Amino acid sequence: MKRIVILISGRGSNMQAVVEANIAQAEVVAVISNRADAAGLQWAAQHGVATEAICHQDYAGREAFDTALMARIDAYQPDLVVLAGFMRILTPEFCEHYAGRLINIHPSLLPAFPGLHTHQRALDSGCRVAGCTIHFVTAQLDCGPIIVQGVVPVLGNDTADTLAQRVLRVEHELLPQAVADFVAGKLVVEGNRVNNLSMADIDDSVFLKN
Repeated sequence: MKRIVILISGRGSNMQAVVEANIAQAEVVAVISNRADAAGLQWAAQHGVATEAICHQDYAGREAFDTALMARIDAYQPDLVVLAGFMRILTPEFCEHYAGRLINIHPSLLPAFPGLHTHQRALDSGCRVAGCTIHFVTAQLDCGPIIVQGVVPVLGNDTADTLAQRVLRVEHELLPQAVADFVAGKLVVEGNRVNNLSMADIDDSVFLKN
């Protein structure tokens, strides 16, 4: 049984998708947020998952916060840490500590549009498609090896909000599958590429959605 800790900063809809997937041989042992008022904490607690809030404002700097966060995560002895809308830039020390067992979901088709405001930036750039990326985390922001990507069309009447809603539906499908593939030992990182052992004959690491 693989132990999973999920980090959130808000309502945690991607966290909810992972918990509700009931992934074989996996257990979400804790949900931790950097915000005590994160709505996802209440949802997780109602579904029998341990929760903690470690507020970054309580610490002198990023390093001190990350050190405290690592201590709390490690108390759950996780095999995998999932960033599901965790709105903090992590220190290199944190990323190295969880190297190979730390994944993130980002709402753009990386390497395009790392950072914030991804949907508006896609619209402003005239993109015909947008999407999301699940990747292993490295010290360089939004640049780790890509596990899977989901693609949606950009429609002529899209706003940042409507595009975000359509991308989010894809996120809810892909993140539980990526976690399941990790738990099953199907993800092999070679350099900056992730090979999925369940996809020997086809490459469906990119999913197209209407």
